[in-house]
Amino acid sequence: MLAAAAIPLAACSAAEIKTLPTLSAAMAAIEGLARGHKHSGAWTLAQMLNHAAQSIDYSIDGFPELKSALFRKAVGSVAFAVFQARGKMGHTLDEPIPGAPALDAQAPLEPAIARALAALRRFEAHSGALAPHFAYGELDKAQYTRAHLMHLANHWTQVVRS
Repeated sequence: MLAAAAIPLAACSAAEIKTLPTLSAAMAAIEGLARGHKHSGAWTLAQMLNHAAQSIDYSIDGFPELKSALFRKAVGSVAFAVFQARGKMGHTLDEPIPGAPALDAQAPLEPAIARALAALRRFEAHSGALAPHFAYGELDKAQYTRAHLMHLANHWTQVVRS
């Protein structure tokens, strides 16, 4: 029944992404984090950026663990269609990527900023095949771009000036 819900949602036009509408905007925002910001959630700002970089890199290299094919086809694809239609994502903001290395709470901010920027630049320049998303399944470059931007924007809701 959930798979059937994806059909009408797929026909919905994709809404403008709420904040961080382009990869350039995301990179500029990340560069600005060195100037007096912190993360108000369970993670540090460095952990959040390293988590985002993991996700971006995994879209090229492959995720360490995938949800079942049935989950990706039914639940995951419907969730992504809803996020696209709304132009924003909502997920648990301190949930690690399944199978990803633990995020170091003591990691310094500057290397995390550099890592996130490098991951975004690498993704932007990548022209080859992309790996299936661990939850959403197969995404093309435009869909993955939206997924990364919505993911970052969702985490940005916990970024505050210090």
